[in-house]
Amino acid sequence: MVLDALIPGRFRRYVAVGDSFTEGVGDPDPGRPNGVRGWADRFAEALAAGDPAVGYANLAIRGRKLAGILDEQLAPAVALRPDLVTVYAGGNDILRPRVDIDALITRYDDAIAQLRGTGATVLVWSAFGARSSKAWKPMRGRFAYYNEGVREIADSRGAVLVDYWRMREYDDWGYWDVDRLHMSSAGHALMAIKVLERLGIRHDLPHPEPIVRPVLDARAQRAANRQWAREHLGPWVQRRVTGRSSGDGLSPKYPDYVSPLTWAPLESAQQ
Repeated sequence: MVLDALIPGRFRRYVAVGDSFTEGVGDPDPGRPNGVRGWADRFAEALAAGDPAVGYANLAIRGRKLAGILDEQLAPAVALRPDLVTVYAGGNDILRPRVDIDALITRYDDAIAQLRGTGATVLVWSAFGARSSKAWKPMRGRFAYYNEGVREIADSRGAVLVDYWRMREYDDWGYWDVDRLHMSSAGHALMAIKVLERLGIRHDLPHPEPIVRPVLDARAQRAANRQWAREHLGPWVQRRVTGRSSGDGLSPKYPDYVSPLTWAPLESAQQ
């Protein structure tokens, strides 16, 4: 727990950096930019409930690999002079057929060092354990190796680690969207609580119950798997093959500070 988070006004300029995980994919909200809410919005709302002066920017774009995240989002994040930054990156790289995890971690380390050099508190995540997923189970060795690199970055740079790998709650498919890749609304709500608690920030968010999924017999499960492959896995693979991204044409949800209480621009957050 980061005890100094309990100091009033400790975090008033919050910037979220990353990919679909941080943008909020899986937590639909047609009234918000890019049509999603997500754990970062929920976290910012809880942060602002305790301090109306909080400003929030979310630069994350779905589908981005680590290089794209850092090339597009790092400089704008630094320019916003945040006192809190959350960074989740690398997941889209790990899922590619080939990845140099050592090179990935080296660049990630440089970025976290730059963010920490601003004086900001920085949160990073380990990759999810994927214990209950047959599709992603063969990738767990990659996830574990990547996680060791992230743990070393957190230790050496003084970043705060949110240990997704050890969150057993997410073994329940009720915390996942139907695409089996992104968290559901319940999963995003739970992650917001995990981040608040990791920082030692008091909140009154209710613990979200997982979505109840029907128990299928073997035949129905095979049919469901075929439907998932046709509707989600196939398009995902097609984008990888053609070099396209689900984030093509999208802009950051909140490129500058807004108030999580009103979602109006909050110029005072940069003063």
